[in-house]
Amino acid sequence: MKNTNKHIIIIADPIDQQLAGIYYFTINLVKHLIRIDKKNKYTIIKLNKKKIDDTIEHISLKNSIRFLRNDPIRKFHTLPKLIKKLNPDIVIEPAHFGPFNLPSHIKRVTCIHDLTPLLFPKYHPFGSVVAHKLFLKTVITKADLIITNSVHTQTDIHEFSKDSLGKTIVAHLGKRETFKNRKSRDVLDHYKVSEPYFFTLGTIEPRKNLTTLLEAYNIFRRSYKKKVKLVIAGEFGWKSTNFYKRFLKHQFKEDIILLGYANRQDLPYLYSHAEAFIYPSLYEGFGLSVLEAMACGTACIISNTSSLPEVGSGAALYFNPNSPLELKEQMISLFEDKLQKDLQLKAVHQAANFSWEKFTCIITNQLNQL
Repeated sequence: MKNTNKHIIIIADPIDQQLAGIYYFTINLVKHLIRIDKKNKYTIIKLNKKKIDDTIEHISLKNSIRFLRNDPIRKFHTLPKLIKKLNPDIVIEPAHFGPFNLPSHIKRVTCIHDLTPLLFPKYHPFGSVVAHKLFLKTVITKADLIITNSVHTQTDIHEFSKDSLGKTIVAHLGKRETFKNRKSRDVLDHYKVSEPYFFTLGTIEPRKNLTTLLEAYNIFRRSYKKKVKLVIAGEFGWKSTNFYKRFLKHQFKEDIILLGYANRQDLPYLYSHAEAFIYPSLYEGFGLSVLEAMACGTACIISNTSSLPEVGSGAALYFNPNSPLELKEQMISLFEDKLQKDLQLKAVHQAANFSWEKFTCIITNQLNQL
């Protein structure tokens, strides 16, 4: 193992671009590397001047084409030019693409969260699909280290490119300590939510498969005496029109609450008060929401696909995401078979296996070997 101190640059653009999964991944990657890795020097490059941590260097590099979210001039020219000037040992790209156009002595680390634009192109914008087809194999070939969040995604990457063999590692994500069982009537009142309710969280887009949840909820309400509401937190995203049309026509629309974006500090309360957290996603590279729900001691009913069984293990109920009837049966079994308390206890124990500290130690060890 090489023991020399290294200068590591993290391209932290997702922190300024979104509030979804890669944002949380990047912010936790940066914060925990800075806190745990006292050996190496870190520099953060991002779009705006807001600092993540006052103890390390931040460099703001704005887009050359201001109206473009992903500016090709910045990605392929001005950013590589700046990195070459800084001459680090390692550059980390947290969001699939890059780093690009660097000399070979600078080690490249890329984080690949899933391959959904290639596996399920119809669920993604055309530009994202094209970009993955054009660049991802080259990114993988040139990378010195690939970080992914699950064994399932690692397998997908290996099947996609043999160049990934021997340099792809799995680092399961963690959860913040604030995600634990917490109750507050004030939070529920703020969102106009009353118990009992099922809860789900995620951007409203086809891959999240919320139309299946609407159908399952309809069958559940028609076939089971217990009145449980359905609370859906998340903003409307790509191709959400079909979901909204089905919601407007839903027989039990008055008992379905669309929260929109929920503040992150309120999520532990929304998880904790729920009868169950339901996650019908067709594919996830990890499934951070499931881990957060389990950490709050919430019973989970989740898809049996992709990495989700890897996260939930034996602490959740599973269903085929293409079967509303199967989901309905699991919703009923939660109450009729008195599974809720057992699942709540199992969820907390399962969530304890995941932490940002474990995640960071795995990555730090690999960085020190480059």
